[in-house]
Order: sequence, then C-alpha cells, then structure tokens
Amino acid sequence: MTPSPQPPIEPSEPTEPHAHSGHANHGPGHSSGPAPSHGHGHGHSHGHGPAAPVSKHLRKVIAAILIPFATAVFIGMVVLWPGGAPAHERTGVGFDRQTQQGKVVSIEQVDCKSVNAAQVPTTTGDPTTPAGREAQAAQTGECKKATVEVGTGPDKGRTFVEIVQPGAPRQLEDGQGVVVAYAPDAPRDLQYSVIDVNRKLPMAVLAGIFALAVVLVGRMRGLFALIALVISFGVLTLFILPAILQGSNPLVVAVVGASAIMLISLFMCHGLTARTAVAVLGTLVSLLLIGVLGSVLIDWAFLSGNTDDNTGLIHGLYPDIDMSGLLLAGVIIGSLGVLDDVTVTQTSAVWELHQADSSMSSRALYKAAIRIGRDHIASVVNTLVLAYAGAALPLLLLFSIANSSMGSVANSELVAVEIVRTLVGSIGLVASVPVTTALAALVVSADRPGSPAVAPASGPVRGGRGRRRKR
Repeated sequence: MTPSPQPPIEPSEPTEPHAHSGHANHGPGHSSGPAPSHGHGHGHSHGHGPAAPVSKHLRKVIAAILIPFATAVFIGMVVLWPGGAPAHERTGVGFDRQTQQGKVVSIEQVDCKSVNAAQVPTTTGDPTTPAGREAQAAQTGECKKATVEVGTGPDKGRTFVEIVQPGAPRQLEDGQGVVVAYAPDAPRDLQYSVIDVNRKLPMAVLAGIFALAVVLVGRMRGLFALIALVISFGVLTLFILPAILQGSNPLVVAVVGASAIMLISLFMCHGLTARTAVAVLGTLVSLLLIGVLGSVLIDWAFLSGNTDDNTGLIHGLYPDIDMSGLLLAGVIIGSLGVLDDVTVTQTSAVWELHQADSSMSSRALYKAAIRIGRDHIASVVNTLVLAYAGAALPLLLLFSIANSSMGSVANSELVAVEIVRTLVGSIGLVASVPVTTALAALVVSADRPGSPAVAPASGPVRGGRGRRRKR
C-alpha cells in the first residue's frame, strides 16, 4: 500500500522507471495524486484554509441563488437610500439637545445651605420620605461649586457655574472634560449646564486595545473582521437609521440593511467560497423566519414599541414612524450577529467532516454535524437570554423592589418587549442550526468535482489498486 505513492512525492524524480512495472499508464492520469499526500501541499491548505473547491456545476447553482439576492439587496439600498436624516426643531429634551464640549477650570467647596436655600421647598423636610431626605441633604454638608468653561461652539471661552450636591452620582473634578447642554431660550445665566463627562479618551483606548487583540490573534482574518465591523456600522448609521427616520417601512429597511451587512461581513471575513455561500443562505432563511414570527407575535401581543422616554421622544419628533415596525427591525438586526456565528460554525463543521471522511452520505453528515449544533444551541441561547437580561437588569430590579409577581412583570409592555425580542431571536437561532446543517450536508454531498485536482487524498491509492486488479 504505502510504496505506490512514494515515488511521485519527490518532484524531481522521473516517472519513467515505473513504465515496465505497469505504473506508466496511471501515473500521468493521476498527476494530482501526490499533491494531497504532501505534508506541505494541499494537506496544509485543507487544514487551515478554505475547503477544497467545489464542482463547476455546483458553483453555478450557488451563484444562481446568491447573485439575484445580492442584486436585489443592492437595488433595495439604492431605492431606500435616505440621503441623511431629516431636519427638525430641537426640543431640548433628552438626547435632542444642543451640546458642546467643556472643561472644569476650578472647584470650590461651599456650604450647601448657602447655594440651595432658595431651591429647597419647605414642605419636604420629613426625613421619613425620599423627598424629605433629599431636601435635608441639600441643606447640610459641603457642595462643590464648579466653574466650567465652554470649549466649542459660538460661545467658546464663556464660563458658567455648576453646583454639585454631595450625594450626586456624577462628581466633577478640576480639569475634567465635560459635555454641556445649551438652551438658547433660557436666561443667559442658565443657558449652559453640565449633562455628562467626556469619556472619549478611555473609550478610544479601549477600542484600540480591542482592535490590537483582534489583529494579533486573528491576523489577516481579524483585520478583515474589523473592516467588516466598520462597514456594518456604516450601513447602520448611514442607511438603516436615516431611512427609518425618513418614513420608510422599518421592517423593509431592516431586512435590506441586515442582508447587506450579512453579505459584506460573511464574505469579507470568510472568503468568497461555497462554504460561506451556504452560511449566507442559512442566515437568510433564519432571518426570514425571525421576521415572520416577530411580526405575528408583536401584533398578537399588542406591542406598540413605545415603552420608555426615548421611544416616546422619537414618536413625538417623528409621529409617522411605525414604532412596532421599529421594534421588529431591532429584533432582526439584534439577531443577525449571533446568527452569523451559528451558521458559519455549522457550515464549517459539515465541510470538515466531509473532508475527514468523503464517503459519508448527506444523512450521515447531517447527523454528525447536528450533534455539534446541539452544543452550540445550548450555549448561544443562554448567551442571548443573559445578554438581554443584563441590559434590562435595572428594570428587573425595580420590579423586584416593588414585590411584583412574575406574571405581572412579564405582562407589562416594558418586559414583554424584551421577552418577545429574546424568544423570537432564540427561535431563529435554534432553527438556523438544522437549516444550515441540512443545506451544507446537501451541498457538500452533491458536489462531484469533475477535475481530479480536487480528489480526496486516498483517491490515487484506491485507483492504483483497481488498475492492478484489472491488469
């Protein structure tokens, strides 16, 4: 068995000496046979790179599906392209305020009573109530009198005073960068106020560390992942959000935008291969399932999508926006990132199983890969649920303080929205495993490359034995 493939391993060794032993006929016919047996040839690329190329016919079938889909996504983006967010009159409420950068130039310790005497009502002195305790705290202790200088805008260089209570969650320090709100209609002394601190430097450092870690570990693939992340964020901020604000259907915008993100990120990170194409198809089917299921449940549960101050402000500024459609768009976009991970993993599992044993049928490939998928389902669903629970933790804490029953908590729209978002996304994730696994198993099993260049490594050995038996 082993001596037959040994002579062709050395590229410089001629094949003519084997002509008299009956190997001359099958040597040229199997010129690709030695390549898979090379430790530094195809064996390396199969283990660490993309899968072996599929047949020309199968590539045509995949292209016939993906090219029209990608064309439809491109046309959808062109038709729905917003050209920027619509202008509106600022309300001065929440995030809809004019802001500038500022800096604390000095801090002075003052008696709280001297700066708060005119601001504290005399009817809130009862220490048994939260308002009373807050009022008493404002009359005792030392407060900070911060002088803040405006650093940007038409009033650059102007200063104003900010009083910081001793129990305030945000304390100011000398030299600290801050974000200040500007109210042009207010009296001059009250036009500016500190609304937040400037966190740009630590956020930029953290982003730099993240990018460096991704590139050091992922190398070129990590670099492409970062580029795809930037492009995805660009699609979100330049297309999805402005298009929704312009009045386009949020569901249509989300489907088109999510499809564009999916195509760009998957093919950029994992290459333009049949393996990636199958992952794209599995992700697309799962996204469609999430969209249909989410639409039905949002209507059935009478979820308006207007649940807090931010959504209320959006509805007030743009009353024509479909808030329930905006909720569904959030469900689709939020599920996309985890879906990519699941579908790529399952497709890779099927491809690697097929390369390990090319004789496995599609049924056997599916059964083997679905066992991997079950482990993936358990971890991913738990991750998704905990992610949403962590984001809603302050809200859940408030319900716990109020001693509300689980039924009452789940029935409130604030929590029902998160439950629907989590469960619809999880159902899509669970469905993506068998769907993608079945697609990958069918594709890789149906592949019958006509060229011997993609034959399995054991092909030449079996071929050689067959010819010897015939002779």
